[in-house]
Amino acid sequence: MSYKVKPRDISPLLQKLRNFLLGREHTNALRFAEGVSARTQPPPNLPEGPAHLLADNYYYSRDGRREVRPPVLLADAGRIALSEGGTEVISSGSAVAVGKKPPTPGKPWKWD
Repeated sequence: MSYKVKPRDISPLLQKLRNFLLGREHTNALRFAEGVSARTQPPPNLPEGPAHLLADNYYYSRDGRREVRPPVLLADAGRIALSEGGTEVISSGSAVAVGKKPPTPGKPWKWD
């Protein structure tokens, strides 16, 4: 960047020594007001893409926050919901389920 007033730095003799020891030209990491771009820039003019609309884009349909559903009760008022077998009805007088048992979460540990 071209500055109207040269930003502060060390003396010219020390600059040459620093550049020699670095093996390259030193770039100052400090930012001065004249070297920074203006904050009042116009907004960018970007081309419209597939996601420029708010409601009719692909991300809206695959957003994970909209996949949340209320919890499913496994035993609710005479019905048992199984993961693969659908729902099976329990007889109203007894507690015996018709069909296969609900899945067990892994193999049981045998202590003896």
